[in-house]
Amino acid sequence: MTAVLPDARTVAETVTDPELPMLTLADLGVLRDVRVEGGTVVVEITPTYSGCPAMGVMRADLVHALHRAGFADVDVRTVLSPAWSTDWISEQGRRKLAAGGIAPPGDAPVRPAGPVPLSLGPTRRTASCPVCGSPDTEELSEFSGTACKALRRCRSCREPFEHVKEI
Repeated sequence: MTAVLPDARTVAETVTDPELPMLTLADLGVLRDVRVEGGTVVVEITPTYSGCPAMGVMRADLVHALHRAGFADVDVRTVLSPAWSTDWISEQGRRKLAAGGIAPPGDAPVRPAGPVPLSLGPTRRTASCPVCGSPDTEELSEFSGTACKALRRCRSCREPFEHVKEI
């Protein structure tokens, strides 16, 4: 009798992000496609930003999860176009971020067609406190534990928190 393998997409959707472990790669929106081509499971992922150091871990975690589920041949590919946007984070992912004490991003900035203008001035981001909900927060550092998060503090409850930056 042959063992029945689970659906490859279902397995891939359980893999968590190494930097935001409360989110799956599907929640984060970086899991682009999962399909079987000639007996090989092909998984496509997109980095949250160019040079994201977590890509190697994501790739390895996907391969290990699919191997454990019984898929012998796995090919994880990086897809760069279209570029990932924080708008791709699912509603469930946004709720998980807030429940984990991290302010989810707002709407991503509108990207112009053609070249992107360079802005050297300070970035003005806002985020409500994930602890008390107050919109009265301040940015302490543009970078936090990872380059895609900023460190903020709530002026109402005084709690520090991370905020996933809109891109």
